[in-house]
Amino acid sequence: MTTHDRVFLPGLELSRILYEEAVRPVLDAECPGLRYAAARVGAGSEVLGFDTARSADHEWGPRLDLFLEPADAAAHGERIHRLLAERLPKDVRGWPTHFRHADPADPVGHMEPTEGPVYHRVAVRDVGGWVHEHLGIRVPRTAGEGEAHGRAVAGEGLGMTARDWLALPQQRLAEATGGAVFHDGVGALTRVRRELAWYPDEVWRYLLACQWQRISQEEAFVGRCAEVGDELGSAVVAGRLVRDLMRLCLLLARRYPPYSKWLGSAFARLPEAAGLLPTLRGAVTATDHAVRERRLGDAYEAVGALQNRSGLAEEVDPGRRPYHSRPFQVLHAERFAHALARTLTDPELRGRPLTGSVDQWADSTDFLARPGAVRAAVDALG
Repeated sequence: MTTHDRVFLPGLELSRILYEEAVRPVLDAECPGLRYAAARVGAGSEVLGFDTARSADHEWGPRLDLFLEPADAAAHGERIHRLLAERLPKDVRGWPTHFRHADPADPVGHMEPTEGPVYHRVAVRDVGGWVHEHLGIRVPRTAGEGEAHGRAVAGEGLGMTARDWLALPQQRLAEATGGAVFHDGVGALTRVRRELAWYPDEVWRYLLACQWQRISQEEAFVGRCAEVGDELGSAVVAGRLVRDLMRLCLLLARRYPPYSKWLGSAFARLPEAAGLLPTLRGAVTATDHAVRERRLGDAYEAVGALQNRSGLAEEVDPGRRPYHSRPFQVLHAERFAHALARTLTDPELRGRPLTGSVDQWADSTDFLARPGAVRAAVDALG
């Protein structure tokens, strides 16, 4: 049976079935009394709910994350991994539980049938280790440890400062807080996900200010590029501005913007998207810069009104206007940025350059996957 012959199930449903019908019975029989959490979190299109039958070709299938107490993970993790290799069924709803052994030249996971032990994708670890690996955050071992190190903004249990939040790529936060938890007998995973569910209020306002600032820096370039005969450059700038508006709408809706592959899909799920999609599509498909500018202006005004309705800062006139003495219609989006910045009282954020979180100014996947390098870069910005 090929992957095309099987009935597609959303990956989270497949993970739930793997846990309830295969993994839990083994743990109940062989590890009675063991406290653990079972979930599907982290990387993967299914975690964000965007997987389709196409996803089954790699890094997708019956996968699960088991989180144990740190001492139990150290003492029993390898035994549980071997036990599942011997006891798991060869497939779940027709999808193999065996994944081809990683090849250094091709480390991507691919499902395939097997007659021997299952090389499965049930990861056994502890919450603190996973959070540190995935986000670069160290989870305090005892209550109050974060405060003992002088760290005190929201996310207190994790001891996170505003700067810590700025070093977290939004895609990684979406992965950590998305997916599904099927059982949590330890409680640590649920607590961490609750604390990471959204930004502290002042960090949120700061990031919104930074997103408006990004728009302000390029909104006049659509017309200026066209004025010198660079229609392609004008279209590229328009695409960048549409991307920034989509991310801004997600931030206003308290949704972590995912990376480029799923940005449009996530945006389309917002209630406001129905009214904005035709306008934004019109901006990126226009073949004339005047249409491009008009469509963008419509979008600026709609999103500016959304910002005003949020009540996060004083209201700003969302109407478009000339760009100084030049014949370009813009929002002057820095007005929204400054209104939000004026609400900040956290000394780490007040007066900080409007550079934002790491993925508001960097989009290299290889860079964003290195928490240490990301933190060093954020610290260097002040």
